[in-house]
Parts: sequence; structure tokens; C-alpha cells
Amino acid sequence: MTAIEVVTAYSTALSQGDIPTAFSHFSPDTKWHQPGNHQFAGTKIGLAAIGKMLEGMMGTTQGSLVINPTGALMSNGNLVSFPVHFSGKNGDKTVDMNGVDLFEVVDGKIVQVWLFSEDQAAEDEFWN
Repeated sequence: MTAIEVVTAYSTALSQGDIPTAFSHFSPDTKWHQPGNHQFAGTKIGLAAIGKMLEGMMGTTQGSLVINPTGALMSNGNLVSFPVHFSGKNGDKTVDMNGVDLFEVVDGKIVQVWLFSEDQAAEDEFWN
């Protein structure tokens, strides 16, 4: 599979709520770089840590967090850029913005993920 095909398969499984299949596209020691200054920020290493972070995000938003692609995936070697739009509610706070997820794929597995938000300060406020 190409890097784009791996990220597409991950995204498709995630959008269907199929977490085991989504995570099957990750290396066991994947590094997930969550930006910002909030409870979920920082580098998570391994599937257990990434899963715990994602579960926490879904719990905080009472399942309202939605991430949708906004354009074509683009690749440069092992790197795949994935433009997204994300939204959700946290009590009386809302988030509704664009971002870019950057994936590194090695030997058919996602080994690193970096997330970028168009307004990190607003996202920090949302998660805090």
C-alpha cells in the first residue's frame, strides 16, 4: 500500500467507528503529537496512550467530536498531509475549525502523527 492508501484506510475505518481496524494501520509504538496547552496535549507513544487520549476527547465532548476531511490527501515520500475540519461541544464551549493532520508512514504502518489547528489558543480554551 502507498502512504496515501494507508492513511485513507485508517480514516475510513475511523469514520465508521471501527477502532480496531483503524488502529491496525498504526505501528505499535506510533508517536502522536497533539499540539497545544491543554489536558490532551503532548506526545503520546503507543496504541494504549493514543487510545486513552481519543477516548478522553470523546468523553469530554460527550461523543460530539467530529472530524471530516476537507480536501485531497497529499503525499511527499512517506509523509501524508490530510486537511480536516473538526467540531464538537464541551459543556457550553464549542470548537469549529480547520486543521491539518500530518502522517508519517513506514513499511505500510503509520509511525507518527502531527496535528495542526488554525487557532491553537481557541482549541486550548475548548479542551481546558
